[in-house]
Amino acid sequence: MKLYIKQKVFSIKDKFTIKDEEGNDKYFVEGKILSLGKKFHVYNMEKEEVAYIEQKLMNLLPKFFVYVGGEKIAEIHKKFSFLKPKYEIVGKNWVTNGDMWAHEYNITDMDSGNQIANIKKEWMTWGDSYMLDIEDEKNEISIMAMILAIDAVMASKN
Repeated sequence: MKLYIKQKVFSIKDKFTIKDEEGNDKYFVEGKILSLGKKFHVYNMEKEEVAYIEQKLMNLLPKFFVYVGGEKIAEIHKKFSFLKPKYEIVGKNWVTNGDMWAHEYNITDMDSGNQIANIKKEWMTWGDSYMLDIEDEKNEISIMAMILAIDAVMASKN
């Protein structure tokens, strides 16, 4: 299944619309404007929160917590590296591979060795746009929240 994340360009606070393969709105994401650290709430179209991403402050390198259904499922840590950005996903036995600078990478399950998602940035668009190709629908919300957290970690270094 594919999801498309589109960040709104002219918005005071971070806002994203997430669409399905047919272009229908499926989720929306809103960031808190007046808070310490970045915080994102992910809602379904019935306005129920399905995921929450929160930055952990007071760290040398960026770190974000990912919650799904009110339960912390993972932490995204930026690892120290000289050439290519590297991220650790703690709580899931998942790893990122690919070109993080170009926003073209995949997420692999270390237990099975299977690729569970492929992420590709759409270029030449207003705002950031990403295509998520998710192998198993049961990972949809977890993968979507992880991608938002990884993007927030990458943005926080600027």
